[in-house]
Amino acid sequence: MRQTIERVLERLAAALAIAGGAVLVALTATTVISISGRALNWAGLGPIPGDYELVEAGTAFAIFAFLPWCQLRRGHVTVDLFLARFGPRANAAVDVVSNLLMTAVCALICWRLWLGLLDKKAYGETTFILQFPLWWPYAAAMAGAVFAIIVSAYTVWRSLDETLARPSAAPRQE
Repeated sequence: MRQTIERVLERLAAALAIAGGAVLVALTATTVISISGRALNWAGLGPIPGDYELVEAGTAFAIFAFLPWCQLRRGHVTVDLFLARFGPRANAAVDVVSNLLMTAVCALICWRLWLGLLDKKAYGETTFILQFPLWWPYAAAMAGAVFAIIVSAYTVWRSLDETLARPSAAPRQE
């Protein structure tokens, strides 16, 4: 059952990460075009209106789009100097604690994003130039943050399973 759940989460996390990557590519193109427009101001061109607003909103989404993939694939930075001396079971136990902490941090971030979204929506705040509602980027980031909680909770289960498994059956994906 765990492998089925992991495959589903992996597919969803990959799709979300690809969407985040596509947004970053679009933001890069927007930035290049806008900077080129500024450089060619003498030729009647100019920057893309609201380019900073678009980059800010898109980057918020992209960060949270990558977070579940990174958590699922054990991509966060670890310090293995001390833990290398211990076996797979001890390392899996450390993973349980770190995954519990990551789940708590993701829940905290999601909660604060939710409160920010409600605040921006209640006051009807919009961006200065493009005038799109500020709660939209919060909602986009929330999608990734909610999924990051789900993935982080799954990684706690995975780590617990690896901790309780026989030492030879506790594979660590790198």
